[in-house]
Amino acid sequence: LREALKHTTVEKAVMIEIDKDVVQLSREYLKEWSDCSDLVGSANDCFEDPRAEVRYEDAMQYFISGFPTDEAVNGSDKFDVIVMDSLDPNVKISYAVDLYSNDAYIESLYNGLTESGILVIQLGESNTDDDPADEVGKFENRAIIKEKLKEVGFKSMHIYTEEHCEFQWPWTILVAFKDANTKQNWHRSAGETDLEIRKRLLTTKSGHPALRNYDGATHSNYQLPPKSFEISYCRQEETPEECAMLTREFVGVVEDDDSSIAYNPVLERRLNHKVKAENKAV
Repeated sequence: LREALKHTTVEKAVMIEIDKDVVQLSREYLKEWSDCSDLVGSANDCFEDPRAEVRYEDAMQYFISGFPTDEAVNGSDKFDVIVMDSLDPNVKISYAVDLYSNDAYIESLYNGLTESGILVIQLGESNTDDDPADEVGKFENRAIIKEKLKEVGFKSMHIYTEEHCEFQWPWTILVAFKDANTKQNWHRSAGETDLEIRKRLLTTKSGHPALRNYDGATHSNYQLPPKSFEISYCRQEETPEECAMLTREFVGVVEDDDSSIAYNPVLERRLNHKVKAENKAV
């Protein structure tokens, strides 16, 4: 919630948490997490920011009941961005599995987004070079949700790893775009990203940057899927054609209209190199 409220472009930030006691304990003992006192125009407590709406309920039921179909939803009620920070995909309990496989829920996330909307999901610890394909390993749920996101209509998906969360291992984040054209923002240069950050962030009373761990250079690192995800992707039982091409010259595979390749770290790693080359040429 705190990070979302740092953006002047955010008109409303809705936080949905099923356990009110967890939130109250965090507000009492992890005060930095809800401290907006340095943000000019916000409130001392992020929960008191007029743009914040906090709901204590089951987020899955909130979306299923509120966004059952795309046609039944008022456009003004839809979100530009949905961030799903749920139980890790390798947690083998029924509720956790539902978060990654429930068709009604996943479709409601799609319906709850505007036409250029973005879905962000944390997908647990990062792969290593020795891991099998997600489909047959401990992260089967990660493979399931990527396929279901493609089935409901998400046009482009990107995976990156984040180390600033201070877990024991880099964490995996999936970004899914409802409209493939939105990925142009994802592939902005470091300079363009820094300019956009400067334009949209609230200023701080201290004069320190509002964002601690993010800037254009950091985003440039996010644009390239880790090699370990390419390796596990190519370990599927039926080896994707593009994986076989890695052993010979990779010609004519990545075209300008390859914006709707859904999840494909092989093509995306090559597309990223192509975009960077074009940016340098310009």
